[in-house]
Amino acid sequence: MAQRIKRRKCKHCKRLFLPDPRNANRQKYCLKPECRKASKASSQKRWLQKPENQDYFRGPDNVERVQLWRKAHPGYWRQKQKNTSCTLQDPLNQQLTENNDNRDDFMSHALQDSLTLQPAVLIGLIAQLTGYAL
Repeated sequence: MAQRIKRRKCKHCKRLFLPDPRNANRQKYCLKPECRKASKASSQKRWLQKPENQDYFRGPDNVERVQLWRKAHPGYWRQKQKNTSCTLQDPLNQQLTENNDNRDDFMSHALQDSLTLQPAVLIGLIAQLTGYAL
């Protein structure tokens, strides 16, 4: 039987919220944008306080990596976003049907058409005997 999830107080805004059932034991912040930013800042601070992570982005290897990336992407931060008004899909072209000369043969043998040709008395008799109107 599933346990009922209790409301929890957000560490940032101090309001009660209902945590996500998949993450109920670990969720400490509500889903408001400002609380999510506070959650991110808190987790980054905790990560950087660990001794093994304090020099993670420092050193000659990372400096060289960043310099190479900047050479490969000059003016990256100055570029304006391209016009994204085009759609993701190409427009669908209307497909023309072929002209079938023998189309009359297929249409004359439809089941619905053959049922309407039956006399109403015979259909009523079958319906009385079987108990079904159709």
